[in-house]
Amino acid sequence: MRFSNRVLRAVALSDSALLMAALLCVFIMAALILSAFGPTPAQHKLAAAEAKDHIGETATVCGNVASTHYAASTKGHPTFINLDKPYPQQIFTILIWGENRARFGTPEVDCKDKHLCVTGKITEYRGTPEIVADNPRQISTEK
Repeated sequence: MRFSNRVLRAVALSDSALLMAALLCVFIMAALILSAFGPTPAQHKLAAAEAKDHIGETATVCGNVASTHYAASTKGHPTFINLDKPYPQQIFTILIWGENRARFGTPEVDCKDKHLCVTGKITEYRGTPEIVADNPRQISTEK
């Protein structure tokens, strides 16, 4: 009887240790998946004028809305939100493609005269840094 009790305890200990290890693995995998595919906090918070020095990085760029334009008849139906300086002297642009526009309402109207921050990967188009916003959660209003 003693031998079988020891064996049972060893097996029970092994089962609980395996369960703990499995739970730890699940937790680590979930954390890795969320960090790889979930929304990630920006690593940098930048003024619109600083974005040009951070092409290719993920960051939060902030500035005052200087001009907006919804190009309804242009291919892709883009909406442009220019920060700090208006088009054609814009120094940073938030771009919303037409396929995502419905999620944002009427940003060319709603964003006027506001101080915005946008989070995403900074890219460059014709010398002007921009972030393409696919989701309204990327854009916040700052006071």
